[in-house]
Amino acid sequence: MKKDVVAGLGEIGSPILKLLSKKYNVVGFDIDKKLMKKIKSQKSQKYQTSFLHITIPVSQKFDSSVISLFKKFMPECIVIHSTISPGTTERLQKHLPIPIIYSATRGVHKRMLSDIKRYTKFFTISKNAPKKQWAIKTYSTKMKNCGVKTKQMSKPKTLELAKILCDTSYLGWLINYSQITNVIAKAHDVNYDEMWLFSDEIHKFLGNRPKMYPGYIGGHCVIPN
Repeated sequence: MKKDVVAGLGEIGSPILKLLSKKYNVVGFDIDKKLMKKIKSQKSQKYQTSFLHITIPVSQKFDSSVISLFKKFMPECIVIHSTISPGTTERLQKHLPIPIIYSATRGVHKRMLSDIKRYTKFFTISKNAPKKQWAIKTYSTKMKNCGVKTKQMSKPKTLELAKILCDTSYLGWLINYSQITNVIAKAHDVNYDEMWLFSDEIHKFLGNRPKMYPGYIGGHCVIPN
């Protein structure tokens, strides 16, 4: 009997823990004792760790934290679900003897569990990773059994950049542009919504003139990325 471990029980880790728990033996881990108290009895602690799912926030200590978690749980494979900088997957793979998968997470925090199932879960692995084919097959099957579609990208940097440039940062720039257009509209005593009516049909037919709503850019992901 084996178990999976989800390290980091925040807005990404908690839904992933719930997702995996429906089909597998899974335990959660977090350095925050308050978060640990919220999860139910974890009878699978004694089992060998198959997959270690990394959902901790990225910081300057991210690499060392992942290595420490590897030493603590001794998994057969690590899957990073956190948003990471380009080169992180390859760098960690050079320091660890097990396969490292990067699988970017998409969705809105307040409905993350349903969004994980809604979106295809892209993943990638280094070409020189040990037990590469086993890791790919096992992870894909694990996600499929939990109702999640997967698709592999060619190399880690492609997905690392895709998450930042085609998701969080892209949204940030769209919101920022709407803020700029709102400032200009106000300076000329023009109604923002009326002005943007001009783009409605263009966006309807071409799909490339989305109207965003100016205001505070919330969440933890958009601005840092």
